[in-house]
Amino acid sequence: MNLPLFEPEVAANLERAEESIRAAQLLNEAGHWDFAAARAYYPSFYAATAALLSEGREYQKHSGVIAALHKFLVKTGKLDKEHGKNLNWLFELRSIGDYGDTRHVPQGDAARAIAVAQAFVAAIKKLLACPE
Repeated sequence: MNLPLFEPEVAANLERAEESIRAAQLLNEAGHWDFAAARAYYPSFYAATAALLSEGREYQKHSGVIAALHKFLVKTGKLDKEHGKNLNWLFELRSIGDYGDTRHVPQGDAARAIAVAQAFVAAIKKLLACPE
């Protein structure tokens, strides 16, 4: 892993991403699909943050991380476009899970969100040349 500038922060974000996947899985298994979907966004957010930090880019807001991921990783070809689209979808799903009022996340979307998050984190780890 080539992470001289923010190495501890990158590692901490990747660890948090893995922990968030486990939390989302537990919530999903318990039938809490809104909360599972909301939690499934965070592994991707933490992994995106780690990837940007590895390039010396630091952002405070979710919108900043998402925009920067598209600008510096997706548009440059470092990360597949599908991962960028998936991050957007996860962010939208998180909004439903956290603030949906009368709307709820279907069981299938919650399970898919976890799988998408796992694939996103794996792609970021590959980009950063992290051991699995």
